[in-house]
Amino acid sequence: MAAKLLKFGVPILFLALVVFVIAAPIGPVPGFFIGGTAADAPDAWGDTQSIHEIKLEINTGILPRVVTIWVVQHDGALYVVGDGTSGWVTMLDQGGPVRMRMGDKTYSLKASRVRRNLVPILEAYQGKYQADYPEIISSFPPVEEAIKSAGIFRLGLAP
Repeated sequence: MAAKLLKFGVPILFLALVVFVIAAPIGPVPGFFIGGTAADAPDAWGDTQSIHEIKLEINTGILPRVVTIWVVQHDGALYVVGDGTSGWVTMLDQGGPVRMRMGDKTYSLKASRVRRNLVPILEAYQGKYQADYPEIISSFPPVEEAIKSAGIFRLGLAP
């Protein structure tokens, strides 16, 4: 009996682990599952300075894409910033709702491309992460140059 359990149980557990690793976002590799408990978005986000990463689910096709990304708050609104040529930025430009996981809660939101007043958002973004990730931030182009290629999205309440 134990031999049968080992014979079938171990491969099944291994396969389940492989599927989880492939489907969950890990670092810069996107996944498919966002997890968390569904919650209504608050009227105000409060202080998000200590929250370094969120998971963002973009669903524009058959399978959703979940990325782990930095988030910054500016004038009470949440923003995500990415390279304008990255896959998830291109997907967000196609429109549609998103889901954001912050901590153990997942919120249904709408991501809207920001095209004006980009400098203060990028300065807040770089300022937030400078102390903890100086090597990464120092590799970014100057803000005036970054606004030409960055994709900046405001995360707001879903309609």
